[in-house]
Amino acid sequence: MTSERTLGGLALRPAGVTAAQLAAYADLLGRVFGASARFTPQAIAWRYRDNPSGRVVGTDAWDGGRLAAHYVTCPTEAIVDGRPVKGLLSLNTATDPDYQGRGLFTALAEASYERGRAAGYAFVIGVANANSTPGFLRRLGFQHVGQLEAGLLPRPPRRFAADAVQFQGDWRDELLAWRLANPAGRYVAARHGELTGVWAPTHLPLVNCGAFLPGGSELPLRAQGPLGATLFIGLEPRWRRGGFLPVPARLRPSPLNLIWRPLSDRVPRELRADAAALNFLDFDPY
Repeated sequence: MTSERTLGGLALRPAGVTAAQLAAYADLLGRVFGASARFTPQAIAWRYRDNPSGRVVGTDAWDGGRLAAHYVTCPTEAIVDGRPVKGLLSLNTATDPDYQGRGLFTALAEASYERGRAAGYAFVIGVANANSTPGFLRRLGFQHVGQLEAGLLPRPPRRFAADAVQFQGDWRDELLAWRLANPAGRYVAARHGELTGVWAPTHLPLVNCGAFLPGGSELPLRAQGPLGATLFIGLEPRWRRGGFLPVPARLRPSPLNLIWRPLSDRVPRELRADAAALNFLDFDPY
């Protein structure tokens, strides 16, 4: 595809990682969503530029020198049906209020998926809230795989059952080291039985969000995880649910939904919620 198209007088260009682009993204995301450590140029550069799986794949709409809208996917690696596959994580999308109502989200997303397909990525996966899920399903043809679980783990898992899963993140050491270097995050990584545990603090005192990865790691890990309760957000069919305490729906800010769109026949057209393993490392809440 060509590197630039137009839509309603706006120039659609590939997202990039120059200093000027990163500054423009930080400004737009901060204005749309509010100031956050996640939206500094440094944090965006870590996510968009420094990812060992590849640089950001996305599309921007420009009105001259003004960024009107921005949509990106970030390369990710997974084991799908037992095979390593590279795909894309749907991540940041923002439209300047002066340019809303022009269909920019759909146009930028489709242009980004076309770029991803041409670059050899096999799928797009995302976690969407209740407000954004319908747009991904109706306008962009995503599958609604299922709603993520959220609950407290009095006893975090120390091993997984041997059951095969259809989808899981492929967190090799280089990728995990990069993920833990997030300048907007604070993590504790520790050995936890047969698993590698990673915890991030939440807004609740003495409650950390936990992710658990199969297999060992050569990274320097602590001997034990942090004190306090462990919150799990995601899907995980490989551990027994004894003691899992679901967070009541009324206390959740918004239900989170796993969505999936294949870009290649190398992956299945649909995922099964009961065979998909997903934790907070796989999307980006912390």
